[in-house]
Amino acid sequence: MTPRAPRVTGAQALRVLQSHGFRNVRQRESHCILRNATGVRVTVPMHSGKTLHPKVTASIMRDADLTANDFE
Repeated sequence: MTPRAPRVTGAQALRVLQSHGFRNVRQRESHCILRNATGVRVTVPMHSGKTLHPKVTASIMRDADLTANDFE
């Protein structure tokens, strides 16, 4: 079984992604689009301090090739 996705806000996910080499490319309304040096794109919803749904967090982790440990 895969470990559970951590419960984080959009701002917390953004900080983790930035610490792993992702940079903010643009923002459309409440969604930040980030890319890393190899061109991998990740979209993070930013909804004023609300916790992301575990499926959204799992999708971000899968797209960025990160694990639950990277979020801790």
